[in-house]
Amino acid sequence: MKPNSADNQTYRSSTSDSKPPQWTFLTNHFHVIVSLSRTPYSRIRDLSDEVGITQRAVQRILAELVEDKVLKVRKDGRRNHYTINRRKRLRHPLENKHTIGDLLDILT
Repeated sequence: MKPNSADNQTYRSSTSDSKPPQWTFLTNHFHVIVSLSRTPYSRIRDLSDEVGITQRAVQRILAELVEDKVLKVRKDGRRNHYTINRRKRLRHPLENKHTIGDLLDILT
């Protein structure tokens, strides 16, 4: 049975009042990478605000990404400049045929 327009209107209004979902399709690690692809001189505070996580979480993520050779960090005056290894393959077996660059090209 096909719902009528009144049913659709009720559904839309009830869902628009609800909270946004608490999960996302991408990880905070990738959110940091996307942000750095747009602004490679971002400060930890800026990344924290943009991704919506604590500065401590951003520091941990940056350290993990550097350790895994996803990011290179170069000091440039008082700021860090982050370079993304776009050729790095995604880690999960379902995704490892693709690179970080492939995903960034879609999202940026």
